[in-house]
Amino acid sequence: MTRHLAFINGTLIAPDRLIEDAILVSRDGIITAIKPHGTPPKQAEVIDARGGYIAPGYVDLHIHGGGGADFMDGTADASRTVGRSHLKHGTTPIFPTTTTGSVDQIMQMLAACREVQADQASTIAGVHLYGPYFAPDKVGCHSEAGRRSPTAAETKRYLASGIVSIATCAAELPGADAFYRAASKAGCFITCGHSNASWHEMQRAFQAGMRHVDHFWCAMSSVPGLRQRLGVPMQASMAEFVLMNQEMSTEVIADGCHLSPELLEFAYRMLGPDRLCLVTDCNRALDMPPGDYRFGHVSDGTWFHSDGQVGWAPGGQSLASSVKGMDHMVRTMKRATSASLPEVIRMASLTPARRVGLADRLGSLERGKLANILVLNKKLEVKQVFLG
Repeated sequence: MTRHLAFINGTLIAPDRLIEDAILVSRDGIITAIKPHGTPPKQAEVIDARGGYIAPGYVDLHIHGGGGADFMDGTADASRTVGRSHLKHGTTPIFPTTTTGSVDQIMQMLAACREVQADQASTIAGVHLYGPYFAPDKVGCHSEAGRRSPTAAETKRYLASGIVSIATCAAELPGADAFYRAASKAGCFITCGHSNASWHEMQRAFQAGMRHVDHFWCAMSSVPGLRQRLGVPMQASMAEFVLMNQEMSTEVIADGCHLSPELLEFAYRMLGPDRLCLVTDCNRALDMPPGDYRFGHVSDGTWFHSDGQVGWAPGGQSLASSVKGMDHMVRTMKRATSASLPEVIRMASLTPARRVGLADRLGSLERGKLANILVLNKKLEVKQVFLG
């Protein structure tokens, strides 16, 4: 059945500008026209933005759970629950993200995501193989028992699933270079995370295909930390490598709890909207009441406490992932930094889409792309979501 839509009475957020009183037309899930003014086609169903914004669907490269479920629960029902939860917050393509865990748990997660990806309304674009390959001293809120170094046999099993699109490994681990090369050969976007890597280890990883660092300043090496590990002279860390290398990108959790406004501004000013992505790193406590929850698999994941604003590891001293959707990250980034609205939206949509090679069909409102469209009010709250 043909569905012909016309979005009117809103300011369209293009990658580089705002288009006031724009008309966007889509047919059968594809954007067919964008006009700065005029009247909608007579045969089109009119969607009135009511003076708000017409924006592209957000793209989240790093997302664990929501609505009480975690992708590591390893069931299709859990995967659908998480997808629906984040869709309400404007995230259309999502990349389900693994935690540390057993091989069987990760394989079950991959199988569940493949099953759900076949759904007509699925938002799963691919899986982010994040855990289990973390440095021993950078596990964070993940289960230490499920942490390990990569092996060729284990990596081959995950990549053979055909659904892994993003692959993470701490650069200093034994077998990291072979992991990067295998994942790169499989077409994955290669990242380094939960790592205490030095500049030289990052350089070696870069040569093996690594081009991105997970959640800047969180569970990553620092100059003082490397002095404790490697002595003197003091060595440059992951942050310096990313800032100095123009081919590298990174991401920030802009929930207002993980990073202060000046760090968000610093990241934007130093990296720019084409090298910086917004991610949620969200856990199962999204849209759930404050309380205690499992991070990772529902049966043996680590416990954390949600206060309704962020997750806390036991003891209340360390953060344990976010509990907010991408719409919250967008509002925080706009309020806390000097980035323009098109730039903020770009960091939540087109920039991550480009990093994973999907910008030819999603991530911005342009003719010929998928009609993943958000209607936002003036406060940047999601009022309507259109998925294709």
